[in-house]
Amino acid sequence: MKQFIRALYGILVAGVLINGPVRAYEIAAGNLVITQGWIRTTPGRARVGDAYLTIENKGTAPDRLTGASADFADKVQLREMAVNGEAISMRPVENGVVIEPGKTLKLAPGDLHLMLLGLKWPLRQGEKVAITLEFEKGQQVGVPLEVGGVGTQGPSNPDD
Repeated sequence: MKQFIRALYGILVAGVLINGPVRAYEIAAGNLVITQGWIRTTPGRARVGDAYLTIENKGTAPDRLTGASADFADKVQLREMAVNGEAISMRPVENGVVIEPGKTLKLAPGDLHLMLLGLKWPLRQGEKVAITLEFEKGQQVGVPLEVGGVGTQGPSNPDD
């Protein structure tokens, strides 16, 4: 069954990647709605990058984002960035992040984000890649990411 689900996921992701820009999308996974997935171009030989997205819980029970994976990176970590005076720190978020019912979790620059470690190739503006989110209740959800420019601050269609 797992092989079937992975094959189906591969076909769906391939369809998204081949059929044009990932500009406006909404992925429903049970009571969770995932939108606005994006990532920045990685310069030169960079082996790390960050991914961002929004997850809304439209259900009546909490869920937890526990992890993620990507074919184009060795490891994906949920990380939190904090500024204390002039010092900036970043640390892995242990045990994931709860998404309360009726609330939205936004992974954004300068805050919570997905750190992509061990990139297997440089990510270029205009490319489309996919990441798999893992949730406490056992869901694994494939999410397309649009690769924007180096200084990009959000997806190309923040109002969609």
